[in-house]
Amino acid sequence: MTAAGSGTKADPWVLRTPPGTSEYTLYRDDASNPPVIVCQVGSTQLTYDARAVDDLHAMLKAHGDWIELGAADEQKDAKPGTVEAWGRDPSNPVGGWYGLRKGYRGRFGMYLPPLMEALGLAELTHDAKGNRMRARG
Repeated sequence: MTAAGSGTKADPWVLRTPPGTSEYTLYRDDASNPPVIVCQVGSTQLTYDARAVDDLHAMLKAHGDWIELGAADEQKDAKPGTVEAWGRDPSNPVGGWYGLRKGYRGRFGMYLPPLMEALGLAELTHDAKGNRMRARG
């Protein structure tokens, strides 16, 4: 799956969730400190630490196999052993949440994997539920 757009605020990436059911946009804001990836889903805006792309790719390469996405809202526990759980685990490279907007820090496993696929860094499954990803490159 490819993404329309160049990843800037004026020309964001236009992506679809892994099941293909919802469209959303992402762009990278390097003027922020730390640099962020801004995710716009309808009227809701989420932000993620931009280093998540490189860190997630490194984790996937080290993992070496398919890993379940396990997307969940911040208020819900993430299924252990999933991308979502890793995106909030105190042992990850940022020491916890990649999501930066309190109350909206979850859904890492929903919105970052399609970007990774569009950038050629990962393969994704696109089933109705239980989607997985693995590293490319």
